[in-house]
Formats: sequence, C-alpha cells, structure tokens
Amino acid sequence: MSATSQRAELDFHARTREALADDWLKVAIDRTTGTARTKRAAIVGQWPDFAVARERGRQIKDHVVANLGHYLAEFERNATANGAVVHYAATSDEACRIVVDLCRKAGAKSATRSKSMLGEEIGLPHALEAAGISRVETDLAEHIVQLAGERPSHIIWPAMHKTREQISELFKASHAEPHREETPEAMAASARRHLRRRFLAAEVGISGANFLVADTGSVCTVTNEGNAEMTTTPPRVHIVTAGIEKLVPSMGHAAMMLRLLVRSATGAALTQYTTFHTGPKRAGDLDGPEEMHIVLVDNGRTRMLADHALRDMLRCIRCGACMNHCPVFNQIGGHAYGGTYPGPMGAVLTPVFDGLTEKTRDLAHACTLNGRCREVCPVDIPLPTLIKGWRERSWREGLEPRSMRYGLSLFTLAATRPRLYRLSTAMAGRVLRLIGGRRGAIAKLPGLAGAWTLHRDMPAPPPGPTFLEREAARQKREGGR
Repeated sequence: MSATSQRAELDFHARTREALADDWLKVAIDRTTGTARTKRAAIVGQWPDFAVARERGRQIKDHVVANLGHYLAEFERNATANGAVVHYAATSDEACRIVVDLCRKAGAKSATRSKSMLGEEIGLPHALEAAGISRVETDLAEHIVQLAGERPSHIIWPAMHKTREQISELFKASHAEPHREETPEAMAASARRHLRRRFLAAEVGISGANFLVADTGSVCTVTNEGNAEMTTTPPRVHIVTAGIEKLVPSMGHAAMMLRLLVRSATGAALTQYTTFHTGPKRAGDLDGPEEMHIVLVDNGRTRMLADHALRDMLRCIRCGACMNHCPVFNQIGGHAYGGTYPGPMGAVLTPVFDGLTEKTRDLAHACTLNGRCREVCPVDIPLPTLIKGWRERSWREGLEPRSMRYGLSLFTLAATRPRLYRLSTAMAGRVLRLIGGRRGAIAKLPGLAGAWTLHRDMPAPPPGPTFLEREAARQKREGGR
C-alpha cells in the first residue's frame, strides 16, 4: 500500500496528529511558505495599483461565471476552427474515460503529463495506470511525488513536504544515473537525465490549463521549468484537461489574470514559460502535435454555479496564496486535509467533490477564521464566509458529534445569561492562573480541553482584572462624569 493510500485510511484528526509529530515536515513547510510569503509581499508592494487589479480580476471571473454558457460556446467554436477537438465531461469518471480512450486510439504505451491539479482532482494518474499506460510526471516536484508514491501536498509546490535530504535519497534509489554531489543543481541534472528520454518516447502528452481564452480558442499554460512545452510539443497527440471555470473572454483578460496569478503564486513578475497553445501543428510548422484534444470538465462546477453560497469559489485561479498564509496549513501541511486541494480552498472544495460527510465536515473546522486567506486572494474570494457556510450545513444536517452539540448547548446556556457568564469566566480565569503557575503557560489542560495543549502550551491569563472587569470599571468612571 502506498503512503497516500495508508494516509487516506486515517481520519482527519489522525492525519493531523501524524503531521504535527513529523519534525521534517515542519522544516519543509517553513522553508517553502516562508519564502513564498516574503516574495509575494515584496512584489505586491511594488505594484501600486494591486488593489485595483484585484478588483478587476474579481469582475472578470464573475462576468465569465455569469455568462459561462456563452463563453464555452465561443471557446469551442474557435478551438475547433484551430483544428482542436473539444470534448465535454460531466464527471471525473467520464473525463478519465475520454482521456484513456484517446490514449488507446493513439496506440500509446506511455504518456507524459505536466502538472495539473485538475488531473489530480479527477483521478487521472490512477486511471492511466489502471489502463496499462505508463505515466511519466514531468514537473520536477510531481516527479518526486510520483517516485515517493504520494499525492501533491501543495498546488504550486507539490513536493513541498519533502526536504532536500529526502529528495536526494529518492533520486539515488530511483534514477539510473543519480547525482554524486549533494546540491540542488546536481539533483536537478539527475532528474533531467532520467526524464529526457521519456519526453521523447511518449506517444501522448497530457497538460492542464491555467486559462482558456474564448476569443482565440487558445490554451494557456504557465510553468517555471519548461516541462509543459516538452510535454505538449514532441508527442504526436496533445490532450488538455481543464475545468470549465478556467475561461477568460480574451487575450487582454488573460494578460490581466496572469499578472495576478504569478505574483500571488510565486512572488515573481512573470514565470519563465507562459505558452498559448492554439490548435495542433499546421502546414509549415516545424514542431507540434498532430492532434490536439481539449477535455472540458464539469465535476461539480455547475452545482457550485447554481449554489449562490458557493459560486464565489469559481473565481479561484489556483495560485495557492491562501494556503501559504494559512496558520493551520503551515502547521499540518497539505496531506492532512485528505483531498486534492489542501488549505482554505480545500476546506471549501473537498465537500463539493466528495460530498459533506462525517469525514469531510472536519475540514471546515480546521480554520481559525482569521481572514488572512481572503486578504491575499488575488480575486477576493470570501473564503472564511464559505468555510462558515459548510459549518452551518454540517450542523443542519446533523453531522456534528454529540460532544460538539452538547458543548455548544452549555455555552449557549451560559452566554445568554450575563451573570452566569461573568461568574463562569471569572472562575475559569482563576483556575487557569493556578494551573499556569509561575511559568505563565499551561502545558496540559484537563478533560476535553486537553486537545488545545497536545502540541503546544496555552498562555495563562495575565494577573489583574479581566477584560470584562476593566470594561465595567471604565463604564462606571465615564458614567460618573
């Protein structure tokens, strides 16, 4: 059983405990997300009109979502005129079936695949393997994840949970010509030697799409390694899998969205490779695929469109900024969330794809509602509001455990009776000060409250009057004037 399968057998709380106990994971997360936050803050600070651009990005996405049928028809018409074949898939299974059938029709024994979260979402890697088609992940981080038998832990840096030392061991065990020097450059060269032959031998290349341009029928891909170009150009057949929400009206709108995407994702002004694929190879072209197929995937998106409580999530451009700035994600990493999409966006999307169940309801509670995710979202998705919406649905559908329901009933009893509330909080404060002692921190709380101190100390209340006592004294002073 792979590491991914083993982890999937655990519930959210077990996965979280496993992540919090992994010292290497914390090191790996801090190295990546800390750098990402710093770079994003710097590049956004150099863009005086970022707030204006952010609002413009929100308007573009909202306009497309409100007119999705129109832009789908326009994209299909123009893509077909370019020589591509457009397919529609209502479900993940249908999307995988279309791709596998296209691979078989091409006589493919192997297929290269550039990084695509949509592909992960629909389970395409497993579908290819089940069909006996050798899958070659060409993104360096996806290659690492494939060798480890795991799934991505971040939508931009799929192998962010791995340290350099762990990657070195993987490459030495898997590559025919492994690196001899323990440097990133030597390890990248080892991966290049391993992958280059597979690039040239594959009959089919499969990519995702960052944007679909309606007025030209073009597919836009954004990478930093050039692996997408190597995936889409040498093979005879190029297959694109993309969610229907990836549409933008025109090249001008795509340029606007690219500025927001790259700055939010990697903290750069532009990625090394931004490519627009407009149909297969034409007469006179020196390279390119002979066939191009575009599989447009719904997989719950029209349900989100019809549900006004979730429609805002269709703006998402998959930059990953929300998880980089999420204090919970930065403690437990991506695998603890159990779905394709981790972090705040995963807390919203996983119940859409997998249904709201006893397993997925926990994701909405893995959030402090601090709002940092919305602050950094380049298209202003109200993620905390959407997450609270799932909490409310879980309550209405009776999925909350009895302990939660009883606990909230007791809290309601106290909170709606001011005298009882003041008395209970005053007593709790005194008890916590006693437990905290001279350290000023509480290492272990009793009973159910002990969950708070499993992996961290809790600050003891400071000496002196409480906030309510100070507020009462202030009101008394002001009332006496």
